[in-house]
Amino acid sequence: MKNDHLDIARMRADLLEAIKPHVAFDGWSEPAFQAAVDEVGLEPALARVICPRGAVDLAVEYHRAGDRAMLAALTEEALGGLKFREKVAFAVRVRLEAADPELVRRGASLFALPQHAATGSKLVWETCDLIWRTLGDTSEDYNWYTKRLTLSGVYSSTVLYWIGDESEDHQDSWAFLDRRIEDVMRFEKVKGNLLKLPFVPGLLGAIRPPRGTDDLPGKDHR
Repeated sequence: MKNDHLDIARMRADLLEAIKPHVAFDGWSEPAFQAAVDEVGLEPALARVICPRGAVDLAVEYHRAGDRAMLAALTEEALGGLKFREKVAFAVRVRLEAADPELVRRGASLFALPQHAATGSKLVWETCDLIWRTLGDTSEDYNWYTKRLTLSGVYSSTVLYWIGDESEDHQDSWAFLDRRIEDVMRFEKVKGNLLKLPFVPGLLGAIRPPRGTDDLPGKDHR
């Protein structure tokens, strides 16, 4: 069973590498998937076992591969000496620098479709959850949600800016990212003021993060 799993993971990785050149022309589409299957030399039936949704599953794998690359880059040494907001900005920047803008642009188009929107939202949430946990977040109350919700907004807007950014080394994107993180800092200040109201702490006190977060990608990074 273990060897079967490893073979499937390897074949999925092979399909992902094979489809990348086709995505720029055909998107994360069925023609691109079929071209990748042909190049890898897999039987179509086996390819469907590995990727039941075809190119959609490979787009998901591409996103999660970027998360793994980000996780590998976010070492204690890399984050040493940075202020917390700088750590968040650095994590988002590392995540985007691990990706190809054209493949991400095509992925954004795919996950904007109604039938795939939930998958796209889940992937962004996973990325932001991974960033927070890597930076040491241990919240077990409503903060678990607000942190990931606000960072999801920052990440999503920065991605959309980044895929159209033609500035040198994406410097305009990083300036945009810094401004969005400043917006989050202002939100945190407002949230802190709201918590001073007598009824708010009791209202939020029962909120807990969902069970099963240990199963999210990258949870074993510690």
